[in-house]
Amino acid sequence: MKTKAFAPASIGNVSLGFDVLGAALAPIDGTLLGDWVEVTNANAFQLTQDGRFVHKLPNNIKENIVTKCYEFFQNALISAGFKPLEISLHLHKNLPIGSGLGSSASSIVAAFYALNAHAEKIHQTTIFSNDTLLDMMGELEGQISGSVHYDNVAPSYLGGMTLMSGLNEPIAINLPVFDEWYWVSCYSGLSVSTAKARELLPKEYALSDTLTFGRQLAVFVHALHTGNKKLAASMMKDVIAEQHRKVLLPEFDNARNFSEANGALSFGISGSGPTVFAVTESLNDAEAIQAHLNKHYIQNEDGFSHVCRIDKAGTRVID
Repeated sequence: MKTKAFAPASIGNVSLGFDVLGAALAPIDGTLLGDWVEVTNANAFQLTQDGRFVHKLPNNIKENIVTKCYEFFQNALISAGFKPLEISLHLHKNLPIGSGLGSSASSIVAAFYALNAHAEKIHQTTIFSNDTLLDMMGELEGQISGSVHYDNVAPSYLGGMTLMSGLNEPIAINLPVFDEWYWVSCYSGLSVSTAKARELLPKEYALSDTLTFGRQLAVFVHALHTGNKKLAASMMKDVIAEQHRKVLLPEFDNARNFSEANGALSFGISGSGPTVFAVTESLNDAEAIQAHLNKHYIQNEDGFSHVCRIDKAGTRVID
């Protein structure tokens, strides 16, 4: 018996929502932008791996985050009164590490989703709730980034755009999105450590910045619920991280200037970077911005870009 789960890439922060807002991505050409994990019944555990960015993973599988997900899930199963699984895992690593696309989150979410779905097949009952699984995902993500946050794992798992509640239940809330918007995502090919990117941020912020942050987030959520695209786009500015982190991103200012001059409603850093994103209402504008980023923002052969919509499906079992 096998269970295979795919978890989409995501944009953390979405400029205006540092650590509390995230959005899942689905390329319009049908590409599966994300990682997937397959669980197979087996007598002994092993982890096999492949994919475009598998060479970036640790050589020792014990250090792989998917192995840690397996160990964490097995302990949770036992604590919940279930027998542990007798399985092996396979990870298809399609997202680059340190890309700002929720690479670690995608692997973590796909692993927990596949493990839980497989356990439910075997035990013929519901195992863990969404919030329990999200709590596990956040815990594992925190082991990589240095702090527990859900702005990648929640949208990757639940799909759509998610707002973190700060509560134990629900951990995340799905927000309305504008189906008309295109999201141009471009990974430069460089690697930025989330933990190191956080070290660049000030320990304290001016009161004016925190007030702006709260106002923008509140107005943005209001605009989503009332369908006011112009108002929502006007709030998508980063007053917390961008000014400190853009020094890590060659050609960032030029990419922003071109995008905003060519139809972008918003332009920002995806998570900690180096991936950037631009939002447009026109496919022609999106493709023009994508072409410019391909030529000027991508730094090496690892880089790539996609024109996306918001992925509303989130993590799912695939064939």
